[in-house]
Amino acid sequence: MKLLETYILRRVGQMFLVALLPVLAIIWTTQVLQRINLVTDSGQSIGSFAKLATMILPSIIPVVLPFALVIAITQTLTTMNNDSELTVIDAAGARRSVLIRPILLLAAVISVFSFFVDNVVEPRAKTVVRQMIAETYADLLSSVIEEKTFRKLDEGLYVQISQRMAGRMLKGLFVADERDPAYELIYYAKEGAVDDTGTTLIMHQGEVHRKTPDGNVSVINFDSYSFDLSDMTENRGQATLRASDRDLWFLFNPDPADKDFTIRPQSYRAELHRRLTDWILPVVFALFSLAIAGDARSHREARLHPMVSALAYAFAMRWAAFYAANQIDTDPEYIAVLYAIPIVSSIVSIVFLGLHKRLVMPSFIRDRISSFWRRMQERLLAATGRIGGGTAQ
Repeated sequence: MKLLETYILRRVGQMFLVALLPVLAIIWTTQVLQRINLVTDSGQSIGSFAKLATMILPSIIPVVLPFALVIAITQTLTTMNNDSELTVIDAAGARRSVLIRPILLLAAVISVFSFFVDNVVEPRAKTVVRQMIAETYADLLSSVIEEKTFRKLDEGLYVQISQRMAGRMLKGLFVADERDPAYELIYYAKEGAVDDTGTTLIMHQGEVHRKTPDGNVSVINFDSYSFDLSDMTENRGQATLRASDRDLWFLFNPDPADKDFTIRPQSYRAELHRRLTDWILPVVFALFSLAIAGDARSHREARLHPMVSALAYAFAMRWAAFYAANQIDTDPEYIAVLYAIPIVSSIVSIVFLGLHKRLVMPSFIRDRISSFWRRMQERLLAATGRIGGGTAQ
């Protein structure tokens, strides 16, 4: 590789890491915080939570990589243009491949890494996460670990206990059951216990209130009452694997006896085609980023920042691919659309690069984005001025 190509590759690579790591950390933190209840509700150790947080990371990396690459390419090329480096490269008679080759090489490496994470690492990590959660809530008593606190056991089913005694005995039971739309049930009991099989909650000395949709309430007192838990406990401790949890080889040749596959085979088809198209996005994003920011431009030219244009294209294309992948569940014709999105985008970008033309947004969209960006900058500067210097007297 030539010295100039090495220089460009190093600069884009450094900017890629600068853009990737903070964004990845922010998204990872938000995903981890959504699962903090695994520790607070079930009393898991911090080590288990750290393992869960680590297993979440592979599902985020393939999503963030293409956008970090767009930021790296557009920011590096814009800086080189502002420093007149692109002008000097053109004036020296260097081919445009000097810019294109190192960037596409980096994009190809990122695409291969994304393919490996998406098809090998992520399915295994998701399987571990599902198994951890299933084992955490395997015992119904462990999911109601806190006394005097409402706990949601199932959709429409809530439980509270006043005191936990030895031998699986519970004091002060309150159960609200809204799972049946025909009526609501509220149980009160002085004491109770879950049987050894974990399928029945036996309550003693209490009453049950039954409320119908028209507002009528009936109250029944009981000395002993059995509440069935089998619907919730039969699958506890066993992780149910979905299409997104399977590796690529299983998606190519699913097991006909797999329970989840027999219920929703279309989701496996959609997941397969999503896997076969998502990994190539870094190369596609690199192509249109080069078409947008890869030429020397005058400093006096009023234009939208290339990063804004490139990110707008990237988000639009990512949304279109996501929409097409979701539609495959119900309409197989969207498979062609899913493949056409990166192929058409790549061809258009290659044509613009070959003709030495810039890929720009339609003027009406560009003007609106530019106006919005300018207003945001003005408000930010005004706010900064008020905070830093106060108001003028």
